[in-house]
Amino acid sequence: LASIKVLAAKLSGEYYDVVTATDGPTALDLVHGQDTDLVLLDVMMPEMDGFEVCRRIKANPETAHIPVVMVTALSDGSDKVRGLEAGADDFLTKPVSDDTLFARIRSLVRLKRMLDQWRLREETIEKLGFLDADQSPPRDDGTDGHVVLVDESRNQSANICETLAHDDHRVFVVSSFEDAGERIAAADPDLAIINFGSDDDPPLRLCSRLRSDERTRQLPILVLGDEEHMGRLIKALDLGVNDYAFQPFGESELLARVRTQVRRKRYQDRLRASFLKSLTLALTDSLTGLHNRRYLSGHLEALMKRMADNAKPLALMMIDVDHFKAVNDAHGHPVGDEVLIAVAQRIARGVRAFDLAAR
Repeated sequence: LASIKVLAAKLSGEYYDVVTATDGPTALDLVHGQDTDLVLLDVMMPEMDGFEVCRRIKANPETAHIPVVMVTALSDGSDKVRGLEAGADDFLTKPVSDDTLFARIRSLVRLKRMLDQWRLREETIEKLGFLDADQSPPRDDGTDGHVVLVDESRNQSANICETLAHDDHRVFVVSSFEDAGERIAAADPDLAIINFGSDDDPPLRLCSRLRSDERTRQLPILVLGDEEHMGRLIKALDLGVNDYAFQPFGESELLARVRTQVRRKRYQDRLRASFLKSLTLALTDSLTGLHNRRYLSGHLEALMKRMADNAKPLALMMIDVDHFKAVNDAHGHPVGDEVLIAVAQRIARGVRAFDLAAR
């Protein structure tokens, strides 16, 4: 109880809103009843241990996206793996430094809020009728992923590839930091693993480039480093890295962390694809593929205001092809739709990139 009060006071001092529980059932009630951004969970609790609480949080679709960090005095490697396999995003062993804990919290809360935005968009398009509410996504075990490994050590990279092969991951190895950012972007993987060597600068610069590049901004990044160089890992978390593992690490721990990141990437990709598909349905004319009237109305209003503010002209061309709807071909079939499609295709090919074509 004393440790809970101390940790709650530290978190409150960093301006987090904190609610506490002393047993598993109460913790589950609070998670379901609060707008929770992150759960700090001890393993040793009465009535229900932390592993079971974590499993239940992750098994519920309403709470599965909430990050869980297990903070415990247990130091056995098998306990860490057990926590990660239960769905925990990290397993920190006491005593945990404040810098490490708060860096992890900042990283996971940032990720949670990003996913919240995508989930909110999905809820919105579901209400608008562009998504099948009864269609549940398939369960993903986080295996058979596409992984890029950046590692200058051949022996180390060979060992990691052998480990990841147990989960059928396809690993592409990049042995130099020089052009790693471009090669990762071109590979379009599910996860990037970056092995920190003796020099801090190239790996950290690569993490920064990946987060600033639109193509890799949402890509999960797992870094491997030494526990005595925790400062560089904290810096990596602040740059947007998703997870880290200390070397030497066990095979089971590495596999568990990789599964977590691959699952998260696929979940995020599904949310984004669902949103973009619905956006196309909502704002595109199904016959011609041009933007529809709904999009034109909103865009034109904003465009006219911008042109007025900048004292620049705005040109609008309207083409009326409605009379073709009454025309039939040699077999007596109406040709109106074919004409509309042909005209739309010619307009789309002919306009400039910054012009807007709509029906």
